[in-house]
Amino acid sequence: MTIIHTSAVTHAAPNTGLWTIVVAAGASQRFGGDKLAAVIDPPHGTVLDRSIAMAMTVGDGVVVVVGADSPLLVGEHPSELRFVAGGATRSASVRAGLDVVPRAASVVLVHDGARPLASRALYARVIGEVIGGADAVVPVVPVVDTIRSLDGRVVDRDRLRAVQTPQAFAAHVLRAAHASGAEATDDAALAEAIGHHVTLVDGEATNVKVTRPVDLVVVRSHLEDSGRDEARR
Repeated sequence: MTIIHTSAVTHAAPNTGLWTIVVAAGASQRFGGDKLAAVIDPPHGTVLDRSIAMAMTVGDGVVVVVGADSPLLVGEHPSELRFVAGGATRSASVRAGLDVVPRAASVVLVHDGARPLASRALYARVIGEVIGGADAVVPVVPVVDTIRSLDGRVVDRDRLRAVQTPQAFAAHVLRAAHASGAEATDDAALAEAIGHHVTLVDGEATNVKVTRPVDLVVVRSHLEDSGRDEARR
């Protein structure tokens, strides 16, 4: 893996043949309810609303993978916004989304719908690396806690990074990674397993994944802070 540290990018790469798969088919067991339907605040809508809205700004279209009983599977949607039922696992859900991505797409991103604060600059970083020739690109952040292995030893956290989404791929790489039907906790691991190089770029501390109710409080706080910053400008 190669770690690339980049300065902030303020625009996404050209949106030629670029689609994002937003994964939103999980059971939300640790949240105690449908976390993706949780309202962040009225202007921003739900967790999933915000995740979709940002993904729609950076490419040609978005495929949202939802549960088989989701009301989003019925009704009319723009051609660049598609909904599909997910599978029993995360990897199966991504494959379901990938089946709906147009074959003409040259770059495909995969993003967890539970990360509503991924910024346009973060999307631009991962997209830019793939446009530049990378096979697979993953945003990461430093691990701040002291980590111990199960045998009681302290692990060198300076050599560890926590993985985020959106992850970006050359489309043929992502399709090949999923062709075997293998399972993994993220798509870059599948690409790496078949011999592709994974490039790491700087993620964002604010790119919180909503897993438990307290995470929603953190997301709302970040939005309030950014709103205050905008008001001062």
